[in-house]
Amino acid sequence: MAFTHLHVHTEYSLLDGSCKIKELIDRAKELGMQSLAITDHGVMYGVIDFYKAAVAAGIKPIIGCEVYVAPESRFDREAGGQGDDRYYHLVLLAENDTGYHNLMKIVSRGFTEGYYYKPRVDKELLEKYHEGIIALSACLAGEVARNVTRGLYEDAKKAALSYEKIFGKGNFFLELQDHGIAEQHYVNPQLLRMSEETGIELICTNDVHYTYADDAEAHDILLCIQTGKKVTDENRMRYTGGQYYLKSPEEMSDLFKYAPQAIANTEKIAQRCNVEIEFGVTKLPKFAVPDGYTSWTYLNYLCYEGLKKRYPNQAADISVEDFVRKAEEEAVEDRKDVVIKIARDTNNIFERLAYELSVIYSMGYVDYFLIVWDYINYAKRHDIPVGPGRGSAAGSIVSYCLEITDLDPIKYSLIFERFLNPERVSMPDIDVDFCYERRQEVIDYVVRKYGKDQVVQIITFGTMAARAVIRDVGRVLDIPYAKVDGISKMVPNELNITIDKALKISKDLRNAYEQDEETHYLIDMSKRLEGLPRHASMHAAGVVIGKTAIDEYVPLATGADNAAVTQFTMTTIEELGLLKMDFLGLRTLTVIQDAEKMVRRKVPDFDITKIDPTDKEVYEMIGNGHTEGVFQLESSGMKSFMKELKPQNMEDIIAGISLYRPGPMDFIPRYIEGKNHQESIHYECEQMEEILEPTYGCIVYQEQVMQIVMKLAGYTLGRSDLVRRAMSKKKGDVMIKERQNFVYGNEEEGIPGCINNGIDEKTANQIWDEMLDFAKYAFNKSHAAAYAVVAYRTAYLRCHYPVEFMAALLTSVLGNTNKISEYSYACKKLGIKILPPDINYGEGAFSVDHGNIRYGLTAIKSLGRPVIEAIIRERNLNGPYRDFKDLVERLSSKEINKRTVENLIKSGALDCFHVTRKQQMIVYASVIDSIQKERKNEIAGQMSLMDLLGEEDQQSFQISYPDVGEYEKEQKLAMEKEVLGIYVSGHPLEDDIERLERSVTAHTSDFVIDEETGKTKIHDRESCIIGGLISEMSVKLTKKNQNMAFITLEDLRGTVEVVVFPRQYATYQSLLREDAKVFIKGTTQISEEESKVICNQIISFEDSRQELWVQFADKEAFFKEEDALKGILTSYPGKNPVVIYCKTERAVNRLGRDYMVSGDENLLFDLEKRYGKENIRVRSLGI
Repeated sequence: MAFTHLHVHTEYSLLDGSCKIKELIDRAKELGMQSLAITDHGVMYGVIDFYKAAVAAGIKPIIGCEVYVAPESRFDREAGGQGDDRYYHLVLLAENDTGYHNLMKIVSRGFTEGYYYKPRVDKELLEKYHEGIIALSACLAGEVARNVTRGLYEDAKKAALSYEKIFGKGNFFLELQDHGIAEQHYVNPQLLRMSEETGIELICTNDVHYTYADDAEAHDILLCIQTGKKVTDENRMRYTGGQYYLKSPEEMSDLFKYAPQAIANTEKIAQRCNVEIEFGVTKLPKFAVPDGYTSWTYLNYLCYEGLKKRYPNQAADISVEDFVRKAEEEAVEDRKDVVIKIARDTNNIFERLAYELSVIYSMGYVDYFLIVWDYINYAKRHDIPVGPGRGSAAGSIVSYCLEITDLDPIKYSLIFERFLNPERVSMPDIDVDFCYERRQEVIDYVVRKYGKDQVVQIITFGTMAARAVIRDVGRVLDIPYAKVDGISKMVPNELNITIDKALKISKDLRNAYEQDEETHYLIDMSKRLEGLPRHASMHAAGVVIGKTAIDEYVPLATGADNAAVTQFTMTTIEELGLLKMDFLGLRTLTVIQDAEKMVRRKVPDFDITKIDPTDKEVYEMIGNGHTEGVFQLESSGMKSFMKELKPQNMEDIIAGISLYRPGPMDFIPRYIEGKNHQESIHYECEQMEEILEPTYGCIVYQEQVMQIVMKLAGYTLGRSDLVRRAMSKKKGDVMIKERQNFVYGNEEEGIPGCINNGIDEKTANQIWDEMLDFAKYAFNKSHAAAYAVVAYRTAYLRCHYPVEFMAALLTSVLGNTNKISEYSYACKKLGIKILPPDINYGEGAFSVDHGNIRYGLTAIKSLGRPVIEAIIRERNLNGPYRDFKDLVERLSSKEINKRTVENLIKSGALDCFHVTRKQQMIVYASVIDSIQKERKNEIAGQMSLMDLLGEEDQQSFQISYPDVGEYEKEQKLAMEKEVLGIYVSGHPLEDDIERLERSVTAHTSDFVIDEETGKTKIHDRESCIIGGLISEMSVKLTKKNQNMAFITLEDLRGTVEVVVFPRQYATYQSLLREDAKVFIKGTTQISEEESKVICNQIISFEDSRQELWVQFADKEAFFKEEDALKGILTSYPGKNPVVIYCKTERAVNRLGRDYMVSGDENLLFDLEKRYGKENIRVRSLGI
């Protein structure tokens, strides 16, 4: 007998269902099913993925949802008691398109109006949107079944009839289930009776939560992950009996042989349910244009106005009105009738603009461009920084003329078809970078303009990736943390790595899997759960703008701060034809704007968009690797690359950004070889030279692939883009066909081919092979060019206005102590002093103060923004604060209290009153008390002592400070650290900088994840020596009653955690104290969550002897210099041994005790001057 599963939970019943959609559909097909439903708990997250997979497999998709029904009103947060009584379950299935749209509305309102522990709906909502929906009474948690289990049969019947009334006769069914649970054996006979008494028909379902019967264990683990439990816990959620899998029609018929009609009804419902989801039809909102214009003519007006501005030499005299009039004449009713104007010369601005406009018009994207232009225009008018471009949109002259981008596509040879291809219909994708702090203002503007129902942010799902799922499953199975951590780290830290792939490439993991039973089970369970969605969150940038209310097309959920988000992801939104925008926040834009404002105080007409893009000093600085804070170029790997590359123009920077990624990195040596030895470059044919000359014979960009197939084989621009996409996606069948077209041509499709263009067969095939090799990694030049502009702007500021730039950079990382330490260290290297905050000269942010950087007041702990604003506002109105008493008197007690004052003193912000911090700490509390007492007296109308004194006497009535001197340097610095997070006026290690630099192999900054690469500079399980100050220490007792320690080691660049296990703790306990200066030798432990060092050995700074190494080319060179060298060494007697290393022979010679030296810096200076810095090395002994 035919049977359809109508109660199915996929992976999108988050951490509750473990059915992977593709696997579920494949299993249904294997079982010979014609149709299948999706009914996730309270959500429709997986509906589109399910629909597409089912249709592709020839299975009818039935769209549904198991909703939570509030006992009373969905708005009521109190009614319904505790736990399960807060809501009932009810299964809803969409019968037709009306039902599908109504289902989206019901599910959306559950989140936006009824969320209370779960997204709850109520009967009022079901009544309002019941049309086109079939309802099932659900599991034991349904209202009908729950009343039956409580012995309230009449209440159950009443509930069933109320649902039948809502959905209509024949649209509500009583649901039989049998998972071997006693309650179901009690409920089912009562439902049979109820069906007879009421005429409400029966169906039977299996509450599917996993695909195969043997997935029961993996699913149980998943439930433990959801609830934070372990499998060994007694009191936890579980699905007992192992029956919640996708059963065959035969199994279901056998289980419900007493109710054959209930089986038959599932098939009847399946036949009734016919939903068709529309893909690829754009649903763009209309842009409101000024009177007298249509969207098409207004776009032309803006573009030709922009053309005059962007190309004054070529377009200054054009008549914009003539072009608008012409556009009006060319307007069509149906965009299919638009005639695309071919640009014979894409470097001709008029031909290119006319061509791009006609393509945009023919594809129906006129309003799209106007909408983007509008909100970018809003941002610029409100001084919100906007990036110069992002992604392929930079290849459009329309974007450039509308000032959507700031990159001339002609100058940088950027291709429009890489962005919008008339031969590949897809939504354009203009992503925009805004100032990180003010991005939300632009989103708020769009919400105001189109209405909050039509503008919604987009959801994204975090999935259980390989390493993370092993950790999750290991915790649930109660396997020791160290073992699980070790196994998870055997999975290579690569993008999109899977456990199966890791087992192939990691020998350690494969051995552990094959040899250890516990590890084998852990990996097997992890593989079953790998890739499942773990949680939903709001996409950092994605926003959808609808033609009408978004819930007409997409169900809604709620994200952070109860903001509405779509239940479908970004790619699904695009497939449905909705307008998706990316409003990205880029911290660097904020840095540039802040720096620009500071520069304008001394250069009033400075404009970052008008700087010289060929400045030699800037390129020299980049080529020397001095790129701290420079966008895209500051990671250690990129610095090394830039030192090799020695960029001399913007094209080099664009290529650098494109090449410095996994994959293309392999081509870096070839690129550098071509740049430095241009005579070595070989072009297969002369046509290739023009295309590859800017990149020294290497194919670096996707655009170059397009240019090659166009120029050599006569492809159209649009067709060339299709080839580029097929190559990058490795579509083998397409590639075989296109190779034929490329080499031999295709008359039917209008492709001449290489041979017809005078290129021989062998050469043409060689070129194709090379293109294939490069195209796998080739980068979008438009995106790289846009980001190169941002990189160059930051480099320019760092080169010519380093103080302003570093001040802005420090402000941008306020709150990130490690980054502040790193950039403060960079300032020291640049000779820029970081001054403590100052109540009279400081700003909220870091600021420039006579060539130095003044610490921002915002960085002081416990000083909220309102307090800082009040302090600065009062200072600007009535002048600097004269002394401490003046400060307290001029601000209200709300704005300045004892905690605020104490932190101001500790930070050094009151040093400008020329009284020591120690003196201020002693008197501040009594001064505040006396001023507050005076204020109370004034309110009460009482006379104070000050009222009895004359003005002159009042002036002389000053605070009396005790003569106690200043704190010791260490205590003063400790106070700064306490309230600012870092040391400012000095550093406890500043006298040890040389010793540190020469003795360590790693710095704390090497343990920080780089924003660009997503990796740390140092690798996992690497041996290293670090040095610094123990700033924090926590001693713990192990299960074996042994002491171990967790310490925070701080150097001049930041901090890192060090774990000292019991054996090392016992050995080095005497050295483990806060503020101790030590070197630690250890092994790194790097993961996505944290980076630390496992300690092997500790030595104090005092005990660390050093060994001086002097390198010579060979023995002959040493013998020549031996007497002179020994003469220098004996001038600096000490206890440090000297070692001679002869490079050619690899010979090591340790000089005797007579030549032992001190650690005098002058000795190093003398040796480096004579033998070169690279030949002198100091090594720490004893570690």
